[in-house]
Amino acid sequence: MTGSSSNSTCTAAAKVNKHSRSKSTNNYRSSRGITGAESAASGSTNNASRSSGGGKEEKDGGVLFYVNKSGFPIDSQTWERMWTHVAKIHPEGKEMVDRLRIAANLPKPPVLLVPNFKPSMSALDWLLVIQNYMKTLQYNHTGTQFFEIRKTRPLSGLMETAREMIRVSLPIKCLEAVILGIYLTNGLTSMERFPISFKTQFSGNYFHHVVLGVYCNGRYGSLGMSRRPDLMDKPLAFRTLSELIFEFEDSYRKYLHTVKKVKIGLYVPHDPHVFQPIEWKYLVLTSSKMAHEEMRKEMEKHARDMRMKILKSSTAQSPIKERRGKSLSPRRRQASPQRRHMRKRDKSPAMIDKKPAELSTLNDVAYQIRI
Repeated sequence: MTGSSSNSTCTAAAKVNKHSRSKSTNNYRSSRGITGAESAASGSTNNASRSSGGGKEEKDGGVLFYVNKSGFPIDSQTWERMWTHVAKIHPEGKEMVDRLRIAANLPKPPVLLVPNFKPSMSALDWLLVIQNYMKTLQYNHTGTQFFEIRKTRPLSGLMETAREMIRVSLPIKCLEAVILGIYLTNGLTSMERFPISFKTQFSGNYFHHVVLGVYCNGRYGSLGMSRRPDLMDKPLAFRTLSELIFEFEDSYRKYLHTVKKVKIGLYVPHDPHVFQPIEWKYLVLTSSKMAHEEMRKEMEKHARDMRMKILKSSTAQSPIKERRGKSLSPRRRQASPQRRHMRKRDKSPAMIDKKPAELSTLNDVAYQIRI
């Protein structure tokens, strides 16, 4: 999953054999140095059944991409499918795979220590520490994504996946890096995080990439992973959101990619226990059909609205639905006979129209008080 060839939405079903989950993550780490083709994804991908892998592959431009859905330890079926795929995409092919799998004295890669934030660190220093940690994990070139990331999953569940990434310390792709970046910046409440996705075209194929945009102290930057060093992290130095996005577009041009769409989400909550999905694409801009100035205005309006906290996720449930019809207004004392008489007498249309708005305000206030 990189800016030049990544897939943030691919699926690969692998049937789990519960009686054969004997492969450990340490066995797999020996393949960390393997190089191979980077994954690509099309908006209209073709899924073909694979007889030898027991799952489905996503294919675009001749590049196959799998997702490990068996968890850890990796089951034997996913394990064998991964090695078969590596043998096809690696320059040395099956010879390299056989050499690694029969080796008896492979060094055991260490489990990396999770970075710790210190009060003396600035936001810029902390972002650098996180990015260096991701780079130490390395980019995953195997063609099999180790951690399944479902974008519709609640944030609390995705944070569990981030903890698993830290525990097993395996290489990651761009979508995994976004989730890990959110997890590692949760404690820094002065920093806002939001997803930025790109759809690009190269040689007739479409490619997808995602990074984590960050905003702090009036400056924008990004965190992420990619095979290309200028398509992942950007320094916290851009005055506007549009400057950051256009910097990515300039980087794409170096690799002859044309940016077709840019999708910008909303700020991600800092509470890791929120049962709410991430808003991945609140603003969608079709670069090929919009003028440069028009895009800039739309992005700056979106950035301003986010800073003012006036945008709400379309996937968030309303408090009324979450409480399943329970009354949100406080108990009221019984009205006096005089007040009951006054309400009965006043039946003007203006009063009737105003009444629902007052009740809504009371509900909102009561909900805030209860939280």
